[in-house]
Amino acid sequence: MKTAVITGASRGLGFGIAKKMLEEGIGVITISRNENMEIKELANNKELPYNHFQCDLSSEKDVVETFEKAASIAFSSGNEKVYLFNNAGTVEPIETVGSLPVEEVGFSVKTNLIAPILISNIFLHHSKDSKIPVDIVNVSSGAGEKPYQGWSVYCSTKAGLNMFTKTASIEQEQAGTNNNIIAYSPGIMDTNMQGTIRSSSQEAFHDIDRFKKFKENGDLRHPDVVAGAIVNLLLHGDVKSGEIYHVNDLI
Repeated sequence: MKTAVITGASRGLGFGIAKKMLEEGIGVITISRNENMEIKELANNKELPYNHFQCDLSSEKDVVETFEKAASIAFSSGNEKVYLFNNAGTVEPIETVGSLPVEEVGFSVKTNLIAPILISNIFLHHSKDSKIPVDIVNVSSGAGEKPYQGWSVYCSTKAGLNMFTKTASIEQEQAGTNNNIIAYSPGIMDTNMQGTIRSSSQEAFHDIDRFKKFKENGDLRHPDVVAGAIVNLLLHGDVKSGEIYHVNDLI
């Protein structure tokens, strides 16, 4: 048996990943504010293991408690492989430096960067103890490699996540494990995050018109397509640990 643990699985890319994993015969553990009953129903229909946990990813205490429980299930006896998708994130605050709301900055850094670090730490520890390998996918963004006006916090957290991915991968290689840690830049998708971007102000985000045109021109990919690309790489491709994969290179 194999198990996939997915944050932010109730909608968007996380929902797509959960569905693809179940279609491939892999049990899932979803972590999100709201439970997506379609995932539960699909798992039941396929007679695959399913668990759901609620978690506030901006709370270090909640993250540790929740993912210790999830890891105990994922790395239990009988499992041969674990997949972890650190997918949940927020693009907010969309604002220029000098006008950043303090609480939103803290929430973004904790959700986008601190949570994936803590979760990866827990899963790599359990992998070492159980001898069950884990593949970790940190969902990043092109914003982690290119600055965008109004996205200073988002760009910084994704850049940090990329560097964490590369560093942790080197450590696992030097330790002689079979674990893989990669980052995945999913490009522009038709999700709620894009709606948040389009609803920002011109003053806060100068590229807003370009992002509105993405929607108008039908340039936004469906999350299921983007999910299929990364799942196919993990299950049927040649994964290179430490790599930052871009969706355009996989489709």
